[in-house]
Amino acid sequence: KFFIQNRGQLLKQLVSHRADIAERMIISLEEVKKATNNFDQARRLGGGGHGTVYKGILSDLHVVAIKKSRIHHKNIEREIEEFINEVAILSQINHRNIVKLHGCCLESEVPLLAYEFISNGTLSDHLHTEAPGSLSWKDRLRITSEISKALAYLHSAISVPIIHRDIKPSNILLDDALTAKVSDFGASRYILDQIGTTTVVQGTIGYLDPIYFYTRRLTESSDVYSFGVLLVELLTRKRPSLCRSSEGDWLVMQFVQLLEDGNLADILDPQILDEGGSEVEEVATLAASCIKLIAEERPTMRQVEMALEALQEPEERVLSHLIEENLQKQHTTPNYPTTSKISKQGEATRCRSLEEEFMLSARHPR
Repeated sequence: KFFIQNRGQLLKQLVSHRADIAERMIISLEEVKKATNNFDQARRLGGGGHGTVYKGILSDLHVVAIKKSRIHHKNIEREIEEFINEVAILSQINHRNIVKLHGCCLESEVPLLAYEFISNGTLSDHLHTEAPGSLSWKDRLRITSEISKALAYLHSAISVPIIHRDIKPSNILLDDALTAKVSDFGASRYILDQIGTTTVVQGTIGYLDPIYFYTRRLTESSDVYSFGVLLVELLTRKRPSLCRSSEGDWLVMQFVQLLEDGNLADILDPQILDEGGSEVEEVATLAASCIKLIAEERPTMRQVEMALEALQEPEERVLSHLIEENLQKQHTTPNYPTTSKISKQGEATRCRSLEEEFMLSARHPR
């Protein structure tokens, strides 16, 4: 009964064109109970408005985080939709900076999702902590570069672009090496045409693209805006304020104004003023271009990825390319090339010719 209610049939259809996914993705309730020691409180990793997360070990010895949604009977339809959406999207994505979904269980009243276990909390935990120097400038720069790679991949390297729709530091997980993993695809959407998709507005106030908020038209640039706010948060160590004026968010407006007046130091995190040198201003200029009010004036995520890559130390760039190339060899699937592979084909973005110009403008603010 629960399997059908939880859209088990729909899920089977979704994965029927790739039988290996169906085999791999559906986990029995018995296995989940065994993995979590029957949802033992000692295995509880945390919980939020959406539900509780438990640590578990599957029979194939993968260590997983099992997300058990909270049941809100009046919203159960929507929660199941989000769940199916997340399974459909994550089951066909393979990227080192996107959290991996091992499978799902449809036999309990609320569907359960089993993700790879990421050990080190969220970017938000590391950013908003009392511990001094908890995230160096170098780490922040690398983490933003990794997030931009994941988003560029979602927008331009897979056959049907995906918009994440809820990019914020609490949805970025970090592993022991502080490698970023983008998570929480419950609100994500496929984009089937270039003018975007009109949808019910979803996302988090403070990170939400004002244009999307007013027009309800979702495009890739909505993610670019949220990413820009995330950059501002990394530069200032301030959370986007909940006081939203009609023009947008208070923190974002203040940041742009101070950047224009040449007084950026007034709002920046003192730690990165010491560590970041001239790179800080370049990242600030990049952030300002992502949070422009007119969506068409924002860069694409592919352009952002290139600009952030250009700022990193040469040896770090070489390392990240090596890792990416190795991963490509392991996971080459004809439909889903990675961003770097597509860029070699010269079609990484819908406005490829702007890339060089954008790189120059990121380095030399006009």
